[in-house]
Amino acid sequence: EEEIVEESGTSKGSFYHYFSGKDALLSSLSDLFDDKYQELIPTLDPEMDSFEQLMYLNREMFLMIDDSISLDLTARLYASQLITTGEKHLLDRKRTYYRLLRQIVSQGHELREDVSVNEIVKAYALCERALIYDWCISNGDYSLCQYAKSMMPVFLNSFRVKKAKNGE
Repeated sequence: EEEIVEESGTSKGSFYHYFSGKDALLSSLSDLFDDKYQELIPTLDPEMDSFEQLMYLNREMFLMIDDSISLDLTARLYASQLITTGEKHLLDRKRTYYRLLRQIVSQGHELREDVSVNEIVKAYALCERALIYDWCISNGDYSLCQYAKSMMPVFLNSFRVKKAKNGE
C-alpha cells in the first residue's frame, strides 16, 4: 500500500479519504475498464458480426491498457484477485463487461448454437485474463494489443460455425 500511495503522489490521509485500502483502489480499476466498455458501446458497428465485435472490443480495451494503465497496477489488480477472500471484482457477472459480452454473443448468428452464451462469454473472458496475466508476468515485454490480435482468434475460432467448403 505504501508504494501505491507514494506512486499516486498524494498523502496517506488523502489516499484513504478516497479509498478504504488497496483492494478498494484496485477494484476501481475494474470500474475504469467498465467505463471504457460503456464508451465503446456506441462505436460498435452493427454491420460487424459478433466475433468481429468481440475482437474490436478486445483491441480497444487492450490498446487502452497498453497506452495508459501501468503494468504494475494491472499486475497488482490480478494479484489482489488471487488472494482476496472478498468480492472478486473481475468476476462480477453484473459488470458492464459481462452484460455487454452476453448481449453480443447472444446475437451472434455465426456462433455455435450447441455452446451456451455463458460458456462462450466465460471462454472469452478467460482468454483475455490469460493474455493480461501473461503480459504482466512477462513484464510487458510486448504489446498486449498486438499479441491479442493474433491469439484471441486462435482461442475463439472454435466457437464459430464452420462454413461449408465449395457448397458442401
